[in-house]
Amino acid sequence: MSSDDPTTKNEAVDHVRDRYAAAASRIASGEILIDPCATPVFGSGLYDSSEPLEAIPAGAAQASLGCGNPLAVADLNAGETVLDLGCGGGIDVLLSARRVGPTGRALGLDMTDEMLDLARRHATEAGLENVQFLKGRIEEIPLPDASVDVVISNCVITLSTDKPRVFREIARVLKPGGRLGISDLIAHSDATRTLDVDPTGCGTAAVPTDEYEAQLTAARLTSITITPTHQAGPGLTAAIVRAHRPAET
Repeated sequence: MSSDDPTTKNEAVDHVRDRYAAAASRIASGEILIDPCATPVFGSGLYDSSEPLEAIPAGAAQASLGCGNPLAVADLNAGETVLDLGCGGGIDVLLSARRVGPTGRALGLDMTDEMLDLARRHATEAGLENVQFLKGRIEEIPLPDASVDVVISNCVITLSTDKPRVFREIARVLKPGGRLGISDLIAHSDATRTLDVDPTGCGTAAVPTDEYEAQLTAARLTSITITPTHQAGPGLTAAIVRAHRPAET
């Protein structure tokens, strides 16, 4: 069955949702998770000392299942509105909220009720009021056009079976001059593509750098850079991805 088949895509979405719902339930019950991909290159250990993880609930850090630290490249400023795609337990939303301050807003989008419940609980525990969590898919962002300054994400876009649509949505919700700063997985150019076999495995929906860049360009994003950071598994590299929506003239 082709990865373009609607049935395959729907199954992929269901599998991703089930996987993260199970993780959220385990975290909420106090269980300590083992790294989801059985490697030491995912999770909160990738946040450096500049990120005050002690200032957020321990569960938020425990729920970090990403492959990098998008806040290290997002350059957030006071008063900005930032959107985290696939926010999970909320670690990047909470850290972003502290960076943008009371005059800014930090939004988190996730399709998994259990993760959203966990994120909202963490926000309450952290005493942060400039945060909001939204339910939805990253292919259909439930926000108006030109409504956010920055889009971040941590190893989530790789899971989408329709990345071109994700990038078009990112371009739509960014304000003119707005920016994208994410961590994601990139496939090696000679890696075997296994999307049809296991659409929810760590990085199996990843695409090579040239394809990733072409999809960003097709969404009319500019100033694109894709910088590898570390090996993330067989045929996979974690990377920092930056891009901008052009400013209107």
